[in-house]
Amino acid sequence: MGSQWRKVKLALGMKCVYVPRTIENDDSTPERASADALLSPATPSSHWSKLSKSIRRSSKSTCSICLSTMKRGDGHAIFTAECSHSFHFHCIASNVKHGNQICPVCRAKWKEIPLQSPSLDPPPGRARITPVDWPQNDALMTVIRRIPPPRPNSNRHIMPLPQAPEPAVFDDDESLDQRTAIIDRSSSNTNIADNDFQRTIKINTFPEVPAVTQSDSYDNFAVLVHIKAPDTGSGKNPNRNQANLPQISQTPRVPVDLVTVLDISGSMVGTKLALLKRAMGFVIQNLGSTDRLSVIAFSSTARRLFPLRRMSDIGRQQALQAVNSLVANGGTNIAEGLRKGAKVMEDRREKNPVASIILLSDGQDTYTVSGSGANKQQPNYRLLLPLSIHGNDSAAFKIPVHSFGFGMDHDASSMHSISEISGGTFSFIETESVIQDAFAQCIGGLLSVVVKDLQVCIECIDPTLCINSLSAGSYPNRMMADRRTGFIDVGDLYADEERDFLISVNVPVNFSSNETSLLKVRCVYNDPLTKKHTVTLESEEVRIKRNEIAGQGMVSIEVDRQKNRLQAADAMAQARSAAEQGDLAGAVLILESCRRVLSETLSAKSGDRLCVALDAELKEMQERLASRHVYEASGRAYILSGLSSHSWQRATARGDSTDSASLVGAYQTPTMTEMLSRSQATLLGSPSAQRPVRSVWSFASQPKRR
Repeated sequence: MGSQWRKVKLALGMKCVYVPRTIENDDSTPERASADALLSPATPSSHWSKLSKSIRRSSKSTCSICLSTMKRGDGHAIFTAECSHSFHFHCIASNVKHGNQICPVCRAKWKEIPLQSPSLDPPPGRARITPVDWPQNDALMTVIRRIPPPRPNSNRHIMPLPQAPEPAVFDDDESLDQRTAIIDRSSSNTNIADNDFQRTIKINTFPEVPAVTQSDSYDNFAVLVHIKAPDTGSGKNPNRNQANLPQISQTPRVPVDLVTVLDISGSMVGTKLALLKRAMGFVIQNLGSTDRLSVIAFSSTARRLFPLRRMSDIGRQQALQAVNSLVANGGTNIAEGLRKGAKVMEDRREKNPVASIILLSDGQDTYTVSGSGANKQQPNYRLLLPLSIHGNDSAAFKIPVHSFGFGMDHDASSMHSISEISGGTFSFIETESVIQDAFAQCIGGLLSVVVKDLQVCIECIDPTLCINSLSAGSYPNRMMADRRTGFIDVGDLYADEERDFLISVNVPVNFSSNETSLLKVRCVYNDPLTKKHTVTLESEEVRIKRNEIAGQGMVSIEVDRQKNRLQAADAMAQARSAAEQGDLAGAVLILESCRRVLSETLSAKSGDRLCVALDAELKEMQERLASRHVYEASGRAYILSGLSSHSWQRATARGDSTDSASLVGAYQTPTMTEMLSRSQATLLGSPSAQRPVRSVWSFASQPKRR
């Protein structure tokens, strides 16, 4: 079934243009019928001629750019190209104006294109997309310009038409919609107990063992700190606008400012670009009216396609139109794309509570790192990020960049470094047709942020104790000079997300008491939904019993599980380092040794699912180290995406992330699962696709035991 699913999604990318489902397109429309027929594995070959006719009929009833229905006599001019596909005249004219001279549906090169009269351009500050209820003057929309035949020696890539110069400052972001402001609480600094409405995070602590003898001392006694974010209240509001699609929670959430930085270099031509447009269509359709989006397209240079706009009906139309106008050509200038993406965020006049950048590239930067004169063995990938993202001072402007390596030829090291430096995640899209699922998982998290600026403080209680180490993965952490207090900067948490940190302390001899108090944990964060700042929550003290005679209690499986995760992540990092130095055999041995150690742990012997999945993941990495060619093609990216996931404890895409044999179900939250299911439903175009994603289950959601 998995291979059939991959073939179907690949076929969709090569043969079809993604048309997100709208209210106008229900199951009774030709669009839905043709989609169902296309995706049926049992469709006989004799039906393909009827199917193609059905698809052509559906393209005439729906504009593939604005996704609105087309009817004769409704006041809108309709342009029918020589390939027989039809569009609203104002949509396709603007599409051509942005440099696209091929059919958005079948990719056929046109000999004649629509050219909109300059008199129809709206005045500055007005949307260029004409709302469906505006009157049209058909007489002004009849100009057709013939494209001259290409010269024999012309570039095979179509160059975009000239566009108006960009403003020097990107302060033209659309104002936030104050009428739909989220719940506001007047108090700016209130303790948890003062407000029953306040949704709180949960703190649990687990000592390595519950008791030790009075005469024993330990240099590295482990204590696990487990943090879980509040949920979204799914199911409390059953409102369903699109009953046939899996539903994202309708409960209040904070709006998002999202900038997508998209690679449209020459290597993206064809299927890759078509799949990217379809995935962006899904993102646009699933952002709310209070969310804002801006798109940066880069190749040899970078250009902002449209300002940061709310995804209202008109905003979605403009976004879809701009994305559909993309044409692949030129080189790969990642640094310039990120510079413009960061500039959109930095120059905005107003700010939504959550902000993030999504970066997608299928190639290697050919302008900044390779031409910088830096050591090619250890290139300085920080040069790809603007100072506003990776500034060293505490006042630096910081926006996480979630990077997506697309296909086999991208530079996984640079993409991973970009995400690691900025606080984002790195995903490896090995199977190109799952790009929409990868985007869906990412925005499923971004649209569910419930905790902002979380900081975890660990304090020693017993005066003889000190902290030896904080195992926090990629999260910044520090200790005070006396080593009795430590801090971990966690940042934002999605709804239901969980974080586990291992704290190592010394446990001294204690003959004077039957109990030793070790630690207490304090969390300080902002609740973006209630706009409550400096929320403080403290855990109970972590204590262990001191027995007079030997006989420790049972080792905590929660602590053992997290030790395994950290050990596996460390083995991945060591194996990657060995592979980069050309020692593939040594890298395989490192992973094999880690698997042997894990197999002897309490978690493995008890059948812990995380331990089982870690072993399978390490084995997969061993197979991707079989040769230098295999490692360069996929091994490096697979290892780095795994490292990103385990070090941030956040879901990333690897390979075909929707296969039943997927190993990347760890850290997925319910909202990610819902968005993935929604993505699959739109691809399948059938209510039968509403089943949950088969590989989705969270290791962190297993019940905790004391």
